[in-house]
Amino acid sequence: MLQITDYLRFSKHLLVPEIGESGQMKIKNAKVLVIGAGGLGCPILQYLTSAGVGTLGIVDFDTVALHNLHRQILYTETAIDKPKVQEAKKVLEKLNPLINIEVFEEKITKENIERILAPFDIIVDGCDNFSTRYLVNDTCVKMGKPLVYGSIFRFEGQLAVFNHQGSKDLRAIFPEAPPAEDVPDCSLNGVMSSLPGIIGTMMAQETLKVIIGLPTLRNELLVFSTLEWNLQRLRF
Repeated sequence: MLQITDYLRFSKHLLVPEIGESGQMKIKNAKVLVIGAGGLGCPILQYLTSAGVGTLGIVDFDTVALHNLHRQILYTETAIDKPKVQEAKKVLEKLNPLINIEVFEEKITKENIERILAPFDIIVDGCDNFSTRYLVNDTCVKMGKPLVYGSIFRFEGQLAVFNHQGSKDLRAIFPEAPPAEDVPDCSLNGVMSSLPGIIGTMMAQETLKVIIGLPTLRNELLVFSTLEWNLQRLRF
């Protein structure tokens, strides 16, 4: 049940008819795993923490680097060379000490993915490579877990919700992963610093809607170009 601290902290949620006490209880009881604590992961983690998601998992094997700081807003220069998951946990626990944060300082592989995903209700994919994306997608299908998907490149972001209440998955759009050499990479092609914040916040929004039971993207890929504010919804 909600405690007095919940009523005080989440009072603006409670005033929204579509959320209310029952919706906040769903958020409090939810278990969400965020894969990747980088550009997308940072705003996703911040908003899910602020919203009161009861158990939040973070998977990332990387350390903080100076070139991360222009877009990965959980970190400062004091975090350089330290594990992202540990630094993210420190910041998030200060933001909301009421939730449980579990960290997995390891790379997602075929051998460990089911163990990592098993305790969580919803998976959020903020990773930066296609091999992991397809592994996560296929495992979510196998385990029956909804997947919130996002990607970024230069000025453009993509967003979808897969495998939710019978909806399709990533392979319905792209049956096979493209060759690695053909995939745009922000480490080589760049990304505007604020774009991960925009798309990551949208991913957090869809995640909360999945938790509460509100309408979400269904068999649609949202393609959002922030250069000219062009938004497309592609059905698949």
